[in-house]
Amino acid sequence: MADTTAIPAQVRISTSDRVRDIVVKYGFLAVTVIAFAFFAITEPAFATTNSMFSMLKFASVTAILGLGVMFSMIVGGLDLSIGSVAGLSVQLAAMTMVFYNLTAGMAITFVLIAGLAVGLLNAFLIVVCKIPDLLATLGMMFVIQGAKMIPVSGQSVSSGMTMPDGTSAPGKFDPAFLLIDRGTVGPVPIPVIVMLVMVTACWFILTKTSWGRILYAIGANPEAARLSGIRVGFHRGAAYVVSSLFASVAGIILVARIGQGDVNAGASSLLEAVAVALVGTSVLGLNKPNAWGTLLGAVLVVIVLTGMTMMGFEYYYQDTAKGLVVIVALLFSFTLSRKKARYTPAT
Repeated sequence: MADTTAIPAQVRISTSDRVRDIVVKYGFLAVTVIAFAFFAITEPAFATTNSMFSMLKFASVTAILGLGVMFSMIVGGLDLSIGSVAGLSVQLAAMTMVFYNLTAGMAITFVLIAGLAVGLLNAFLIVVCKIPDLLATLGMMFVIQGAKMIPVSGQSVSSGMTMPDGTSAPGKFDPAFLLIDRGTVGPVPIPVIVMLVMVTACWFILTKTSWGRILYAIGANPEAARLSGIRVGFHRGAAYVVSSLFASVAGIILVARIGQGDVNAGASSLLEAVAVALVGTSVLGLNKPNAWGTLLGAVLVVIVLTGMTMMGFEYYYQDTAKGLVVIVALLFSFTLSRKKARYTPAT
């Protein structure tokens, strides 16, 4: 006779597994909706159209940086230089227009070339010199942080400033450049459009192309990927080039927003970018870096920070709030998603 006493336990375990699967898959989406609803109810101005577009605009820089971090995470690494690259982009764009009186187009070109150069150098250190990802990009972070201050003697770059040689800066910010952050297409701010285009492009590349599948394969098991004929080093290096280019794009938006070459720009961007990329792994139970999850992570962070600001919380509460968001996301990604062994009846 079969042992029927095991059946109820098996049913209970299966039910709990199903509940856990639902929580893992949709829990973080629910957290985002609940956070938005809470602030919308407590602060009526929070849910206005202008406020929502402002939040998306504010989230754009962090989301784009998070996409860059996402590429390095997919191949099993982490780009620690991304905040410094964004800061370098801010300084370089400002210098191009203010010091050398060149156009917005030239500023954008120089910034993207600089981002490409940093990405290639990171790739060289990691792939050719065999330096671990974290150490190579950490060293690059410090190099850039110091190097970007040398041409300006540690000063922020602004129109009409006194240059290191004692003369006044001949140029100013190109109005066309400032439109990158301050312009709109209809009611939609340009940074929001740029962010959505980049997120969509990343989603397509990672899920619909062979290169995306290759990147995920390398992150899952680089040795198996190598044995299957994949050029692991080349593709890992390419991921870091993409990361730096994305940081340059974020820096372009950031300098257009602040209207000067702030020497401290990008200083806190690394932690925020890593946070939203980590948060993104918890979305829909994917448990891997992904584009839409990274965007949702950036949106949730800005929802929480904007809501807290409207409710009168001081700025120094914000880091705690960001940390709690990351911890909640990691609970969904690692703790709740960990499968318990299912009961298998003895035969």
